[in-house]
Amino acid sequence: MTAAYGQWLAAYSDVYDAVPGDADVACPNCGHKTLRLVFTGDLDRGIGYGHFWCDTCLTGIGISRAPIPVGATVQDIHLSRDVREPKIPNFQLVN
Repeated sequence: MTAAYGQWLAAYSDVYDAVPGDADVACPNCGHKTLRLVFTGDLDRGIGYGHFWCDTCLTGIGISRAPIPVGATVQDIHLSRDVREPKIPNFQLVN
């Protein structure tokens, strides 16, 4: 059973607040501590889209129009998708 969106949002908040450090937060879905947060955004404006998922169960959420914290992992939105790094897996979105 997939964890509720609210549980994912709480985990996102903890991980977001810890950037650039490690929040040591468990996945709300499977319990593994393999959560990843990558933003795709405009580096000059500091605004982007958050991709937050678990590398173990490949489940997560997307956050739109989020401020990008200093030290976050960011893909440059001006680059084509095929060259953006780091790669974001095709994870299942929680609604």
